[in-house]
Amino acid sequence: MSELSAPTGREPALVAQPRPDGSAPRALVLGATGYLGGRLVPRLLSAGYRVRVLARDARRVEAFPWGHDVETIEGDATDAAAVARAVDAVDVLYYLIHSMGGGRNFEDTDRRAARTVADAAAAASVSRIVYLGGLHPDDAPLSAHLRSRVEVGEILLASGVPTLVLQAGVVIGSGSASFEMVRHLTDVLPYMPAPKWVRNRIQPIAVRDVLHYLLGAARVAPNVNRAVDIGGPDVLRYGQMMNGYALEAGLHQRAIASLPVLTPRLASHWVNLVTPIPKSIARPLVESLQNDCVVKDRAIDDLVPRPEGGLLPYREAVRRALGRVNDDAIETSWQDAEVSGAPSDPLPSDPDWAGRLVYTDERTMRTSASPAQLWSVIEGIGGENGWYSSPLLWAIRGWMDRLVGGVGLARGRRSRSVVTVGDALDFWRVEAIEPGHLLRLRAEMKVPGGAWLELRATPEGDGARFDQRALFFPTGLAGRLYWLSVLPFHGLIFSGMARRITAAAVHVQREDLAPKAKAGRIAPEVPEVETIAAATDSRA
Repeated sequence: MSELSAPTGREPALVAQPRPDGSAPRALVLGATGYLGGRLVPRLLSAGYRVRVLARDARRVEAFPWGHDVETIEGDATDAAAVARAVDAVDVLYYLIHSMGGGRNFEDTDRRAARTVADAAAAASVSRIVYLGGLHPDDAPLSAHLRSRVEVGEILLASGVPTLVLQAGVVIGSGSASFEMVRHLTDVLPYMPAPKWVRNRIQPIAVRDVLHYLLGAARVAPNVNRAVDIGGPDVLRYGQMMNGYALEAGLHQRAIASLPVLTPRLASHWVNLVTPIPKSIARPLVESLQNDCVVKDRAIDDLVPRPEGGLLPYREAVRRALGRVNDDAIETSWQDAEVSGAPSDPLPSDPDWAGRLVYTDERTMRTSASPAQLWSVIEGIGGENGWYSSPLLWAIRGWMDRLVGGVGLARGRRSRSVVTVGDALDFWRVEAIEPGHLLRLRAEMKVPGGAWLELRATPEGDGARFDQRALFFPTGLAGRLYWLSVLPFHGLIFSGMARRITAAAVHVQREDLAPKAKAGRIAPEVPEVETIAAATDSRA
């Protein structure tokens, strides 16, 4: 596990307190693969906790650097049997889940999950529940998402298990959706016509300080059962947050005009169009800004001591977040959150295709580059590196997806060089990876069916073979018509993609050989890519 930034969990106020028998306490984390959960787990391990996680897919857990250091129970929070197994012999339970973009019935889903967990935790005599809710006013109508988060907190507080609800506002850190919204709105727009909520007062908090309070919450007195607000030291208007970011990013301050006509729905469409944040996530973020959201008191200070050196000011939090982005060192990101409504079933194995209609496009090319050099290109695909084929056609497809509420191409990727299972690559999700050999991506764009893209590097002779396979399982007539409509573009997109990926591998080969050639150890000539290709477009 790599070295952790503060908090590390080894701070005296945060280290785990042993059980009466001297053994290490056990922490259960719900939402361990999310933005905050993925950062909390390694710090719990560092603090001395035994950690168990509840996750839908164990492969996503294993993809984290800490994945093999925790116990994983497969299931979700509405599965009573899985939750019962997960809470067994648990001391502290972290509830970090919320249906951020969960469709029309998300409130019911949140309610059922909270009740399932509350009942199981009480039955298992869990010592403490820690829930991260949302900062909100007490005397104003709340959006559906904020209302649901408040209700979840109330259900957990009534569970009979001592519960601490931490109510946080806008979280600022590399990869957080709130930070990315501020960053991209400010970067893209020198002048911003904005909703009237840009004048509302907000109390942002650095992700470092949220993690500090989450770790410290495990050690509060057993009689504490309440909700408390947490926030940073600065109270700002949203417009001030944008201009504070601009100053840290070396940009001119932005002119912002408040327009009363931009409703939350229209504003979320606007955010969807000019930032990577999809509408399903933008809307709850926008709705949470409709009221002043500031800390009402500092009761948290009586329960958890502040971090050494105090809470991080907003601009310092932005400065650190930008540093992480520039260093390609983002621990976790909103990008890797699951997309509501996107296909989540894995690619069926080939024998399971019998009797099903599947359209395929297969390409094979051979290159003088080594398998490792070819793999370095495959692993870096997407995001800033693009898709090695017709940028205009890919951009059009991305914009089409954004216009119908999808994630589009602007989501990018968390790391510029490394991918793991569960990572988002633009409108794809990494479903499987065999390092050095296979990358399988599952489409999360809105299409009438299920789509996958497989890229393989295989040793062959003195070089490597590149295999590329696109698969589409259509749903009904719409799926068939969709495939036929895009078929003319596949010759341009997929053939060009295969050629340019192998050409990029040869470029990597040349760069690898150049230092040796200069030293006189080898001749600088490098064989070109062997453009042997076989393409098929068939049904199984």
